Amino acid sequence: MPDNRSDTDRLVYLVGGGIASLAAAAFLIRDGDIPGHNITIIEESAKIGGSLDAAGTADDGYVMRGGRMLESKYLCTYDLFSSIPTLDERMTVTQEIFAWNETLKTSSKSRLFRGGHRIDAPSYGLSEKHILTMERLGLEPEAMLGRSSISDHFHPSFFATGFWLMWCTAFAFQPWHSAVEFKRYLVRFTHMVSGFNTLSGIMRTVYNQYDSMVRPLQKWLQEHGVQFMLNTRVAALDLHHEADGYTVQGIHCEKDERGEDIRVNAKDKVFVTLGSMTEASSLGSMDAAAPLRGQPDGGSWALWEAISAFQPQFGRPANFTGHIAQSRWVSFTTTLRDPTFFHRVRDLTGNVPGEGGLITFPESRWLASIVLPHQPHFIGQPADVDVFWGYGLFVDKSGDFVKKPMASCTGREIMTEIMGHLRMEAEANRILETCTCIPCMMPFITSQFLCRAKGDRPQVVPKGSKNLAFIGQFCELPDDVVFTVEYSIRSAQTAVYSLLSLNRTPPPVYKGEHDPRVLLRAFLTLHDEDVEEALAL
Repeated sequence: MPDNRSDTDRLVYLVGGGIASLAAAAFLIRDGDIPGHNITIIEESAKIGGSLDAAGTADDGYVMRGGRMLESKYLCTYDLFSSIPTLDERMTVTQEIFAWNETLKTSSKSRLFRGGHRIDAPSYGLSEKHILTMERLGLEPEAMLGRSSISDHFHPSFFATGFWLMWCTAFAFQPWHSAVEFKRYLVRFTHMVSGFNTLSGIMRTVYNQYDSMVRPLQKWLQEHGVQFMLNTRVAALDLHHEADGYTVQGIHCEKDERGEDIRVNAKDKVFVTLGSMTEASSLGSMDAAAPLRGQPDGGSWALWEAISAFQPQFGRPANFTGHIAQSRWVSFTTTLRDPTFFHRVRDLTGNVPGEGGLITFPESRWLASIVLPHQPHFIGQPADVDVFWGYGLFVDKSGDFVKKPMASCTGREIMTEIMGHLRMEAEANRILETCTCIPCMMPFITSQFLCRAKGDRPQVVPKGSKNLAFIGQFCELPDDVVFTVEYSIRSAQTAVYSLLSLNRTPPPVYKGEHDPRVLLRAFLTLHDEDVEEALAL
């Protein structure tokens, strides 16, 4: 049957309710002139936001599965949010972020915490061989690196350096992760190397990223008429193949254990978020560990597997789902109803909450880190309640104070371990009696870092596609880095401009490695030279 609708009547379906889909919907309206009521976001859970989530109450305890850093060169992110008002509509979200980070600049005095004492501006401790290897990786083509891991390129001594301890805990890298992704991070954040041991240049939102970014964006979309289909799982796409390509003609959904098909016409567009780094997450409690789940406990991986089974250009999801032991770790959110913990950490670190950023315990067998944000961290959080977040990378190793693997620990045991590294034994009982610590097990949280090769991730608009695009952390974008809000938003902007054939392009990825001043500062810093003193000579 011919499609006689005009272009202004085309419908758009976005599979997944994370930041990539929300951003794509906004770009469709703002730059593509698609009416909001023609856009539908389909989400299998009951809540929008995906991995940028935050929930809970002061009584039951707040929960954040994670928190992602921002920095000034996230050009697609700030382009999007320059059009989105804050919840109180006093300014745009972008204006709020920059104004807030002028008020409270990140300047850590305790990036590493050893033996009960803070280390102010830790040294990087790199040898000339380590630095030469990093420089080689920065120049080597990705095709030559292939599926190699970081540990394939570095001497074991590299993984004991201050640089690696700060780098791996800031970005959640492990030695067995992809050398290609590590290379991308080295290049992408060259401009931040000189301040990395104090976290200079790291930017934060006023509240958690769900309250500060997702909620204003969702409100704006709703005001423009965007439709949200929640509690609806997309099981498959109906693809129609022709000599010159293929078109999505249907979306097969499941809602309340019943099938529901959506017909897609030739002029309609479909954007699919592939995979999910927080798929199959589970929560524990003060007295229960978070259980380990797997791939069958959610629909995002299943959809990717279904649509890629006979479509090589759609990527290889098994590369990212089959190695849970290499992609999982545990985070935890602690709600405190007594100020003792925050006061003690402030005194120990020399930073007020929100100023210091990530605090890592390098002596921890779990390689644990915590972040004390500015309070309140949730909209509506009571004034006498504090919230902080933390995580550990080595969840199968026994703790130093609690002799159990982190993966098997309750919230009470995790807090006991953290307080042990902070030497808070005297205050421990009081804090434990007045806090709620909720662990979260995430089996796929760093799956996007797993060793990969060309073709494992599909192109944003795969070859032959007439109305289908992929967005999120598991599509291929040259130069930029996964595990960032920027990557998801850049994928959305790229997909919208490409699939709608708009005469626009996303802002280019910032390339600080092309600036001699940036390179000089990074070179001096990696050699543990005093940058300002050296530049003054």
